[in-house]
Amino acid sequence: MEIDHPSMVMSVRRGALTVLVTSVVLVILTSGTLVPASAEPKRPLVVCTTTVLGSVVEDLAGDYVDVYVIASPSVCPAHYDIRPSDVEIFGRADLILMHGFEPWIKDLKEASGSKAAVIRVKGSWSTPEDLKSLYERVAGVIEKELGVDLSLRLSRCLKSIDETGSWLKNYSRSNGFVGKPVVCMIWQKPFVRYMGFRVVGTFRPPEMVSAKEYREVVKNATKENALLVIDNLQSGTDLGVRMADEVGAVEVAMTNFPGTAPGLNNMTQVMKYNSKLLARGLQRASYVKSTLKLRHEVEIWRSVALISLAIAVMLLIALLIRRR
Repeated sequence: MEIDHPSMVMSVRRGALTVLVTSVVLVILTSGTLVPASAEPKRPLVVCTTTVLGSVVEDLAGDYVDVYVIASPSVCPAHYDIRPSDVEIFGRADLILMHGFEPWIKDLKEASGSKAAVIRVKGSWSTPEDLKSLYERVAGVIEKELGVDLSLRLSRCLKSIDETGSWLKNYSRSNGFVGKPVVCMIWQKPFVRYMGFRVVGTFRPPEMVSAKEYREVVKNATKENALLVIDNLQSGTDLGVRMADEVGAVEVAMTNFPGTAPGLNNMTQVMKYNSKLLARGLQRASYVKSTLKLRHEVEIWRSVALISLAIAVMLLIALLIRRR
């Protein structure tokens, strides 16, 4: 049928427009009701002060929670300067985990107005046994505060740490760590001893070391023929480098936190990484000691040669005097 009358054309157009508008409204309304139904539920946000705690939470509950780490792994957490973004993320946290040596936590919580529980997770993470205890404590906190069952994931993590412990002991034996004399920063002592080294001296964070303490450590390290001076990277390395130079040892800067190098996603990887640093340090120390020994022997023979030459000259002079 043909439509020639203007009123009929307008009527058809109004009808089409009404259908179009109705369709758009229905699509919008339908979309609005479908989005919430298909959207994933919001995951709890766990804020951790360090990469140590952050890595433990990721290993245990990375599938169930979002993790945010405050302090950079390249600096000592006690000296961290908070940023505006930290205040904002603190305010959104569902759970906050700390070690207890972070002096800025109180100010950050007050500034953010956070209502989240702040849980102090005590304990070291220097050795595999210490690390296992840390995982157990963090798992317990998450289960209690967020209601997440982590028993299966915890079991897998503990098994992985045990395997790392076996690897470390084998690596120590095969690289001759056992009984080797070393000096180390006090925070690295548990791991260094675990690896079999003989610790003949320790030193505190550089800003706390007095001139007297420094001289005593150097004196004892020299006496014991220390091969390595082992630093804590996050505490600074200038003191250890100077100490190693005076002792005739090799300085090794170990890290105490994940995230300071590619592939260091948790503490088991950090432990293996530090072990390899120690092995390379011992290799360099062997070269340095052999070089120093050779230099010392050369100096001795040089002195003997000079003395022999002096004696020969004196004998020649005496002989010439007699002939006259």
